[in-house]
Amino acid sequence: MRQIEKIAVLGLGHMGTPMARRLLAAGHPLTVWNRTPAKAGPLTGEGAVRAASPADAVRDADVVITMLAGPSALAAVADAALPALPAGAHWVEMSTVGPDAVRRLAARIGDRATLVDAPVTGSTDRAAAGRLGILAGGDPSGVEHVLAHLGTVTRTGPTGSGAALKLVVNTAVISGVALVAEALRLAHALGLDEATARTALAGGPLAGAVARAFAEDAHFATALAVKDLELATAAIELPAVEGVLTAYRCAVEEGGLAEADLARAADRLRTTARTRAHTAVSPTAAASNDA
Repeated sequence: MRQIEKIAVLGLGHMGTPMARRLLAAGHPLTVWNRTPAKAGPLTGEGAVRAASPADAVRDADVVITMLAGPSALAAVADAALPALPAGAHWVEMSTVGPDAVRRLAARIGDRATLVDAPVTGSTDRAAAGRLGILAGGDPSGVEHVLAHLGTVTRTGPTGSGAALKLVVNTAVISGVALVAEALRLAHALGLDEATARTALAGGPLAGAVARAFAEDAHFATALAVKDLELATAAIELPAVEGVLTAYRCAVEEGGLAEADLARAADRLRTTARTRAHTAVSPTAAASNDA
């Protein structure tokens, strides 16, 4: 009979909270920590124990799950938690932090514990339903039965490969959403009905990006999208992605959309042409340009 592991979840944002709730529902003793303590309130009401610090959270844990905002947050949590991490524990890093941050964490953990980098695909709705995609680098065999409560595990290769693949996936999705938004700007400038253009795009290879651009039941903060694209463009020169990054930075810095869902940022990109008359191109002008 398999042991019921004690689990610590560090990071209770839009993703961490529903994931922690699924582990509670599965019967695991759960300790939670968040930089803003109030976010632990709903989970403590359901049976979780709130820890005062990352060290307190991991002290008796068999499995530690981190779901944090980025590399700097992960490094800070590791600084606090590692001195108390039990030997033989499993640390499952599920944030989007890039492969370099994962490898730095692996070097710090060494042989005292097992690190699995397992970032996820899917948003809050899939987290709540336990239908996330889990991209697992390293050896997840010791925690696959735990991760099964959260979604479907895909083994990606050695430690760091999960984080690398997540960066590739997010770069494609985030850039695709921006591309759809600008394609619809073009449709408007050419005098096309938006619904007609949107239906045509949804029937082609950008269908997923179209769905994400108009999603109403997901939450992926635009500031996190900016962070992900910054990680991607720091790894390799990506001129097209740099342009997308500039557009999302503008949505954050000028549009005040840092905490808004990516779909709101896409809507801002899509409607810019309607509010800046000098960017509009009439169908007649377009025909002249083609000539």
